[in-house]
Amino acid sequence: MNSTVSTPLDVKLMNATALALYGVLAFVVFVILAVWAMQSPIFAIQKITVIGDVAHTNAITLRANVASGLRGSFITLDLARARETFESVPWVRRAVVKREFPNRLKVQLQEHQAVAYWGAESESRLLNDHGEVFEANTGEVEQEGLPRLNGPQGQGAQVLLVYQNLEPLFADLDATLDQLELTGRGSWLARLDTGAVLQLGRGTPQDIVARTERFVKTLPQITSTYGRRPEALESADLRHEGGYALRIRGVTTTEVIQKQK
Repeated sequence: MNSTVSTPLDVKLMNATALALYGVLAFVVFVILAVWAMQSPIFAIQKITVIGDVAHTNAITLRANVASGLRGSFITLDLARARETFESVPWVRRAVVKREFPNRLKVQLQEHQAVAYWGAESESRLLNDHGEVFEANTGEVEQEGLPRLNGPQGQGAQVLLVYQNLEPLFADLDATLDQLELTGRGSWLARLDTGAVLQLGRGTPQDIVARTERFVKTLPQITSTYGRRPEALESADLRHEGGYALRIRGVTTTEVIQKQK
């Protein structure tokens, strides 16, 4: 007949105490190793490799802008905060930051691609090809002949879309769309490189494009009636129902009303 001998209570207590002490000791060792690793120069960030779009970003610019924002070692560095630090550098649109064991960072940058100046001429803001407004030194813009766009906050993408649809229309007039603005009241205002100012009125982007296309097609006929070329146009108001009002350089009449068919 088998009998079970129970472990004395004092032995159970000793075993439990020993396990607890081992656990505490393991935790202390872990903490010590963790603190050592965080403070050890072995894991201090020694090198940052930058790849991607760096046309407007050099080592000096990066060092000046990110040095104070990269805090911690290879182990403790907050990657999300590091990404924000790199994205705060002028011209940087996106940054992907990765660790490379044991003490390096690899950063992939994507720069803004400027397609227009944004805001008043006194401002140093630009618009990228995603319709996003960003701050940068406009003296570093390499592209020539960028238009100036403007509009309410958050409307950059819409203004850019309308500009991209309007700009080709003026090729038939041998003119270039230099400026386009969406006012706070929802009206569109354009200026050509000839100096002509166009009031395009309100409506959807499709309405604005269709209205402008009809105007461009009929303008040469109107100006030729007065012995002038389209570049003699000083201003046009397309807000009239079914037509537009013109001011033509050298024409003595105050304005010319043209009904559109």
